[in-house]
Amino acid sequence: MTADYTSKRYDGAPMKAEDAMLLIGAEFHSATKKFGEFASPHEGYAIIKEEVDELWDEVKANNRAAQIEEAIQVGAMAMRFLVDMGVTDE
Repeated sequence: MTADYTSKRYDGAPMKAEDAMLLIGAEFHSATKKFGEFASPHEGYAIIKEEVDELWDEVKANNRAAQIEEAIQVGAMAMRFLVDMGVTDE
């Protein structure tokens, strides 16, 4: 879904929060289906860091469409971390 958004709909205008959440949610479901849950907080952190590093590469390259795609992946992996690691009362 991210490639469809970035290649067909991105025109440089600000994205609505609702659209961002839909894109992040779709990426979350796709990644979870493809890769399963994070095995540990360490794995979750490493994957989020990898996605942030990829976003940074696209920022330095000034590639706006790829920046959006990577930012969606960062958001989806942060959501995945929250869901997979759960909430405790500690």
